[in-house]
Amino acid sequence: MDIPKMSCGEFIEVLASKEPVPGGGGASALVAAIGTALGNMVGSLTLGKKKYADVEEDIIALKARADILQDELLALGNKDAEVFAVLSRAYGLPKDTPEQQAEKTRIMEAALRECSDVPLRIMEKCCEAIELHREFAAKGTAIAISDVGVGVAFCRAALLGASLNIFINTKSMVDRDHAKELNGKAAAMLDSYTKLADDIFADVAKRFEQED
Repeated sequence: MDIPKMSCGEFIEVLASKEPVPGGGGASALVAAIGTALGNMVGSLTLGKKKYADVEEDIIALKARADILQDELLALGNKDAEVFAVLSRAYGLPKDTPEQQAEKTRIMEAALRECSDVPLRIMEKCCEAIELHREFAAKGTAIAISDVGVGVAFCRAALLGASLNIFINTKSMVDRDHAKELNGKAAAMLDSYTKLADDIFADVAKRFEQED
């Protein structure tokens, strides 16, 4: 699977099917990439405007970071499909003998780690994207500020979505210490960055408040 080369229709069609991939992790990565691109668009619309000449260098730097993030998120969407395919196959391994049971447990534990690590990285990228939106909201052109709000809402949703892909996999891990560590990292990002995203969204929405 190559998410960047798929059409929107193709991605949605396979997502809606009974195919094991893509799933919630890949969808979260794509949503975050779209959200990042919306912030990036605001940066593009800001460049070259005399009114924003004093922040032009900042916007150029923000856009460069957004370009990288978009690519990283799409690549993580592909990676998520790759590692989940391994886990999906592992569920079907035989367990008729003690040796087979031990081998299945070993393979599944490794696959569960991979299937938790990738969405954790997606969450980290979502956090970076939310931070970028804070900058785009502060420095981007006012004519497209609503797109910062939409973009940060997408990244927030993707952050939440990716976290569930961690929690469902860590629940099945034999190594409970590692599971607890991953869950803690995910929970910390949720605590900090859902609030930051909400604050950014509220700041954008407040600009459109009208007096009765």
